[in-house]
Amino acid sequence: MIKVNTIKKEYTKWDWQAGKNVPFTEEMTQFILSTPNSTYALAALESGHLCHIYYGRRTDDEDLAYLMRLGENPYTPKVNSRDMGTFMDTTPFEYPVHGTGDYREPAVMIRDGNGATSLDLRYVSYSITDGKPLLSQELEDCTVKVPATYADGSDARTLCITMKEIHTGVEVDLYYTAFESLDAVTRSAVIRNTGDRVDILRALSAAVDFDSCEYDWITLNGSWARERIVERSPLHHGKQSVDSVKGESSHQSNPFVALVSHNADENSGEAYGFNLVYSGNFFAQAEVTQHKRTRVVMGVNPFDFAWALEKGQSFTVPECVMVYSDKGIGEMSRTFHDLYRRHLIRGEYKDKRRPILINNWEATYFNFDEEKLFSIAKQAKELGIEMLVMDDGWFGHRNSDNSSLGDWYVNENKIKGGLKALVDRVNGIGMMFGIWLEPEMISPDSDLYRAHPDWAIQVKGLPLTQSREQYVLDYSRKEVRDCIWSQIKAILDNANIEYIKWDMNRQLTEVASAALPSDRQRELWHRFVLGVYDLQERLCTEYPHILLENCSGGGARFDPGMLFYSPQIWASDDTDAIERLKIQYGTSICYPASAMGAHVSDCPNHTVGRSTPFETRGNVAMVGTFGYELDVTRIPQADRDEIPSQIEKFKKYNPLVRTGDQYRLGNIFEDNTFDAWMFVSKDKSQAVLTYVQVLGRPNYHSRRIKPAGLDPERRYRSSQTGEVHPGSTFMNCGIDVALDGDFKSLVIEFTEV
Repeated sequence: MIKVNTIKKEYTKWDWQAGKNVPFTEEMTQFILSTPNSTYALAALESGHLCHIYYGRRTDDEDLAYLMRLGENPYTPKVNSRDMGTFMDTTPFEYPVHGTGDYREPAVMIRDGNGATSLDLRYVSYSITDGKPLLSQELEDCTVKVPATYADGSDARTLCITMKEIHTGVEVDLYYTAFESLDAVTRSAVIRNTGDRVDILRALSAAVDFDSCEYDWITLNGSWARERIVERSPLHHGKQSVDSVKGESSHQSNPFVALVSHNADENSGEAYGFNLVYSGNFFAQAEVTQHKRTRVVMGVNPFDFAWALEKGQSFTVPECVMVYSDKGIGEMSRTFHDLYRRHLIRGEYKDKRRPILINNWEATYFNFDEEKLFSIAKQAKELGIEMLVMDDGWFGHRNSDNSSLGDWYVNENKIKGGLKALVDRVNGIGMMFGIWLEPEMISPDSDLYRAHPDWAIQVKGLPLTQSREQYVLDYSRKEVRDCIWSQIKAILDNANIEYIKWDMNRQLTEVASAALPSDRQRELWHRFVLGVYDLQERLCTEYPHILLENCSGGGARFDPGMLFYSPQIWASDDTDAIERLKIQYGTSICYPASAMGAHVSDCPNHTVGRSTPFETRGNVAMVGTFGYELDVTRIPQADRDEIPSQIEKFKKYNPLVRTGDQYRLGNIFEDNTFDAWMFVSKDKSQAVLTYVQVLGRPNYHSRRIKPAGLDPERRYRSSQTGEVHPGSTFMNCGIDVALDGDFKSLVIEFTEV
């Protein structure tokens, strides 16, 4: 719901020139966006400045102007223009600018034809529409759809506020969408140039000024095989930030941050979550100011970024998703989960169980042929697995990771008879077939590189930095994307491919393009990401039946931008069940379990060398898409015999995992001896609890776990004991779990009776 009110307020101000208090009237237009439990309010003052009023627990008051403290501030422009610079540094602005007196972090900065970067945006007008407009970016040779949440008129309403810059003719449309059934507000912007050329140096998606600094700062950090580790610390004076300058959202930081009250836990306290729908360099920062207030900003990283706008051109700023909860961090997470499952993920598999697959990577690495793959498929089929995925090593002349990226045709020395013959053979026994691709990369040892060395991103005259003995293709160039697309299309038209794992195994270096002029080279970071979006949109549009799973050296591109194209993302190359507890916990802070690529792998684990029970590996992988990554023909017979029951359990509980509400019952970051979580159906009739004992307890003492999310008034039967109790009893009193030994686990079902 969006309300707009024009209000006149009477104030008394100290007039420095007159030497006394003088009355004045401030007329403003207030915009109040309401979701079921939150309110976001802003106002355009008479001066044209657009100010933030409030974000938090819902209020239905139509006049919140007093929260701006205009009656307290002696530097309000209408009364005291001589000290307007001080006013600028104390006022909560909606889209703060650089160069006119606000010395806090700006959201936008533009360089004009004279080289000046000062900006002064003023309010012009507004409009309100039902639903949510699509985002796109016009390029010289195509229009690229920009990933964002979507909604129709019954789900959301959108406010568009137009601002104009005084001396350059730059206009900015600020978009705010309030969702009707979720406590989520999204923000994006379009910057248009109506005058002479300007260069955008910074274009962030959102800025929110909070009246306090009494918050904790939560981020999801890590490294390869250790992604999305939860870090929490109190805010301090100055700036605290996370970002990426790698060309992707990265292993090291995720484009998610949260401000939470100091006392916030899973079930209580306030939480504000911010997530950028973008897959490239990002920037998120909380700045505690001299007045102990906080400004949060998020958007495309301004580091090494610029974008030229000629007259008539525009730039689309990616979307920032904002979620508010007054019921703790868990409720914030569940709102993100519902929003992304309903309003971001698209396609045939949006609301559908994903096929149970077996991937040959950890089973064979590069050492396979068509007979080895078929033997895995045949055994897997007998056990109930539904799809074979052929990973790296099937194309060009690739037998290790040092060649052939860019040569997307089958290696018939390895796959004798060709890809179609193998796919038909696997299909013939009732198995689906998928393949691995790394379309953004090129090997120095490839036919493509020998023909087009300038297609690799590079700085002329500098040595090209290799990583995994490969370079990055210049996806800012349409001819490059068209070439790769023609190869992918030939593969997909030739054989019945029903799944693609899209990988990206290195970051960007020597970032320059042979096709861009010198004054537009800093656009390449963003143009590269737009190129990836363009190709993935082609794939989703022309082959809607294909299940796409994104991956980047594991979980380096687990972000909402990728979820717009693929309903699932490979969470991490670390498949160890115990390591995955932290990775999947951290991921669940913002992203739904249905999006987490998770597999049962071999032991000792190939990443950490740990051995865990096969049952525990299965129970942990069920908190995701579920599959296998091992040589099913060589594993111990006891493990092989367990696969059918694991698959039966997964099929039984996947509807809960895919559509239900997730509750984190343990915190593996605070107590590394155990973890536990629950999924509860939306109608509260069924729930499933998973408990993992990382370290055994002395004297075999049981551990008491308190379930969550049940209806306190309904009665449930526990599959663990067969006992029936009200939901309130289970949640308030808890259940006792006793397991003997390390790395053990169990699954408990609660069914309404």
